[in-house]
Amino acid sequence: MARKMAPTRGNLVALQKSMTQASSGHDLLEQKRQVLMMELVRHIDSARDLQREVVGVFDEAYKSLRRANLSLGIDTVEDMANSVPATDELVVRLRSVMGVEIPDIDEIDCSIKPSYSFMGSTGAMDEAYCAFRRVLGTLLKLAEVETSVYRLAVQIRRTHRRVNALEKVVIPSNRAESAFIAGVLEEGEREDFVRMKIAKGSRERKKRDSEALAREKPDTANGRKIK
Repeated sequence: MARKMAPTRGNLVALQKSMTQASSGHDLLEQKRQVLMMELVRHIDSARDLQREVVGVFDEAYKSLRRANLSLGIDTVEDMANSVPATDELVVRLRSVMGVEIPDIDEIDCSIKPSYSFMGSTGAMDEAYCAFRRVLGTLLKLAEVETSVYRLAVQIRRTHRRVNALEKVVIPSNRAESAFIAGVLEEGEREDFVRMKIAKGSRERKKRDSEALAREKPDTANGRKIK
């Protein structure tokens, strides 16, 4: 619903100031949306590459696991896997892109760290261990990129709604109301001008009538006129 404002010069100045601020905000939001869109496209491309990479890394890891199971037996491989401690080397940093916090996860070390006895182990087990460490590293990268894509998409949607609100509601409403108030004020000024012209013309007519009447009166300074 359009606001109802009294057609005064103060309200006109306030509306013009509001329109200037809305236009400036619209330009800034439009720039923000473009920057976020470029960042989103870049992350989407990275996500596609990582999804293909994840498929290949998982395939290689499961092949290594099958070779380790054939070499050592499923129970032995399971016991060795349970001896590997949970990783605690994840470091997540946040960086801001136009106010959107994007995660940045440090890469983990995929080399072998002794956590099970090498007695009774084989190279196939070591290969499986390294393969699944690579799986973990790739999944972390994919989680980083997909989280970034989600956050960027949410912020782009919000920014798009704000841009549309300014572009299609706020700015046109302010412009229409400003034009209405300016028209009312201009009409009032024209009416005042007409009234002033009429009043001036009336004063001039009265002055002329007074001067004509004064000229028609007898000159009392030289005596009374004889009939």
